[in-house]
Amino acid sequence: MDLRQMEYFLAVVDHGGVNRAAAALRVAQPSLSQAVRKLEKDLGTELFHRVGRGLVLAPAGEALIGPARMILRETEAAENAVRSAGQVRGGRVDIATLSDMSMDPLSVWVARFRIRFPDVRFRIEERDNASEVVDLVRSGSCELGFLASPPPGADLISEHLVEQKFVLICPPGTEDYWPDPVPIETLSGVPFVMGENGTATRDYIEKSLRAHGVEPRIVVEVPQRGAVLPIVLSGGAAAIVPLRIGLDARHRGGIVRELAPALARPLEVVHRPGRITPATTEFLTYSKRSLQAWVRAIAENQDSGHALVEAAAMAALAADHRVRDRSRENTEVRPHL
Repeated sequence: MDLRQMEYFLAVVDHGGVNRAAAALRVAQPSLSQAVRKLEKDLGTELFHRVGRGLVLAPAGEALIGPARMILRETEAAENAVRSAGQVRGGRVDIATLSDMSMDPLSVWVARFRIRFPDVRFRIEERDNASEVVDLVRSGSCELGFLASPPPGADLISEHLVEQKFVLICPPGTEDYWPDPVPIETLSGVPFVMGENGTATRDYIEKSLRAHGVEPRIVVEVPQRGAVLPIVLSGGAAAIVPLRIGLDARHRGGIVRELAPALARPLEVVHRPGRITPATTEFLTYSKRSLQAWVRAIAENQDSGHALVEAAAMAALAADHRVRDRSRENTEVRPHL
């Protein structure tokens, strides 16, 4: 069993078949197929079931995914350490997250981290169920997991990052209709657009509304979270979203209101005990620093007399200016885009 076999095996898993994996790796399809069969022979078990002209993961293949990813991460980390004397230059960060958290705040952290370290690669696995995120971390398939609550059991390290705040976003031109803040109990009958039933954020919002005597009136249900904002901005419904997404709505003309009482849920990060790779360590450290700076900037703006949404908009604008300045200075990032 060698590293090339591990790489080929994971490529077949990630790309859903031998032909697409071969194209992605730029190797001949027969060579890739032969390497996978050699790996099966070395392990003495079938990793894929051959169904017609396709492949379906066998139980042994499922079990190999996590360890294979760990092997490649550790190998790449070792190579980078030798080349850069311990400084982060490249590497791979594998993350599992609740699907509702990939847009906010994870996407912001990943984008800004890559400006600083353009040779670091990311793989993000989205799941709707927290237990699936935990399983990906426990198996080693992913090093970090982002959740809305600590996982059960004591086999993972869990760290509370922040309370993620939520706001109400409404169509442009409706500012006179909505007080600021909006009492939650007044939302009865308001048409809402929400993500699919069973997702963590929708479950949290529905539970919060019902706790205040409001039965949510869901008029649009969308599987793609990116569709929520266009629907609101086009006048189709209102929505309750994380604060950062609310700022995007505000920038595009939407009406954003705080809720009373405020809605917020925990944001937790989990990983396995012991060592994590240098790139992942650096990403986690950077993300926590970024988050602390964001929270501190909002608090300072609020102390100056600004309401939450305005305080957050000011903090986001200042952060964007810093990112643009850093992008101009980092000439290495351009070839990697």
